[in-house]
Amino acid sequence: MAKLAGKVAIITGGGSGIGKAMSELFAQEGAFVHILDLNAEGAEAVVKGIQENGGRAAVHSCSVADQAQVDQVVQQIGTVDILVNNAGIAHVGNLENCTTEDFERVFNVNVKGAYNVLHAVVPVMKDNGGGAILNLASIAALVGITDRFAYSMSKGAIYAMSLSVARDYLKDNIRCNSISPARVHTPFVDGFIAKNYPGKETEMFEKLSNSQPIGRMANPLEIAKLALFLCSDDAAFITGNDYPIDGGFVKLNN
Repeated sequence: MAKLAGKVAIITGGGSGIGKAMSELFAQEGAFVHILDLNAEGAEAVVKGIQENGGRAAVHSCSVADQAQVDQVVQQIGTVDILVNNAGIAHVGNLENCTTEDFERVFNVNVKGAYNVLHAVVPVMKDNGGGAILNLASIAALVGITDRFAYSMSKGAIYAMSLSVARDYLKDNIRCNSISPARVHTPFVDGFIAKNYPGKETEMFEKLSNSQPIGRMANPLEIAKLALFLCSDDAAFITGNDYPIDGGFVKLNN
């Protein structure tokens, strides 16, 4: 039987990269996937592919940074069994290179965005008798990463928020975990390298790949498979944990 048969899942940022892989895999495993994404066009392409393969999915054009939009979408969806807070943005720079505008932009999407969706979904899960929440943190929450001041701040917050939600809603049968990927090869990464290291794309891709002891970046499906496990009933005894999925980055990079 499909691992998520009959489940309703919300995946933020589900129209590209890791979110796309999770949306497709969750639908393949029987969930009705609701994608919340600012890029509706990209998300619609993902939904079309899911539907062509016999799955169920829908797009909701939404900025997770806008609480009113999020509340409206969650109310429209109704029942929610699974929430994956995946939407996020990056920023390159240390403290001195991080302007107030940069800091607030990262905070509003990565931290406040996750808060907004949690704030809307948790009461629905309580009313429905429980659910599973997965937040996307990062190895940047666990170790120091050069020139990632704002991004590290945001992912550290996700790590801590996950623990708090897990603790506060134990009696409501709501599980909450986070995962901390190292670098994952997505179109976002390719665009990031092209923007920040013009003319050195190949060199930087190899350098970033080799920073994982395993010698490569993850692919999105590898992240999606861990997410599937943690959101399924196979992980019914797991809550309040963070799982590095990092090719040995955290423990073996010495």
